[in-house]
Amino acid sequence: MHRDGRRARRARMSRAGRRARRLLPLPLLGLLAAGCGIRPTEVPTDFGPAPSRVLCSLSEPDASQQASHGLAVQVFLLCGSSLVAVDRSLRVPDGTADSERRVLVAQGLLDQLTETPSTAEREAGYQTYVRGGTTVSGPRPGDPEDTLRLSTPPTELSAYALAQVVCTFSDSAAAEGDGSVILGGPSTAPLRRYDCTDEVRSQPGSHRPPSTEVTGG
Repeated sequence: MHRDGRRARRARMSRAGRRARRLLPLPLLGLLAAGCGIRPTEVPTDFGPAPSRVLCSLSEPDASQQASHGLAVQVFLLCGSSLVAVDRSLRVPDGTADSERRVLVAQGLLDQLTETPSTAEREAGYQTYVRGGTTVSGPRPGDPEDTLRLSTPPTELSAYALAQVVCTFSDSAAAEGDGSVILGGPSTAPLRRYDCTDEVRSQPGSHRPPSTEVTGG
């Protein structure tokens, strides 16, 4: 009899405890759960698929095939907010004199810069700001021998376009030994020596290539 009474009392207490827990405020329930080593979930955990982003990367070209197409070069295109080098190839006739070769390489690089990026490059986020029809010529009498004159004055190019041209030239046979590039326009405006810096490559929109005025050679 006594055992039956104790069981009945325990059952009544258990039911009363469950009712009390149902009546507890939600914040207090959260504290109790934390005290038991359970961390309550405050935000949804299913955010769906991660947002897509620009990769700015392309599959490696076949080196042997690229070599068969001509001189392997790189041009700088804009991807995201920075300049990224992509592989290209140029054809330069054998036996071309060095002075003429520099101009041919520079024109070939300009032509590559003005072309619309390939489908794969566009899908990866690449673009160019160099206008089509831009040409380059060699030095005039009195210019330093490494001068390259653009059909559009460098000062009239956008920050992006100038950065693309300077960084592409500086990384090629069109540059001087130290990687700098002497550029001018079709007018008699002073020539300037430009450099492609880390800041220009990473933020071409806010950092124009640094330059210094050049006197006659």
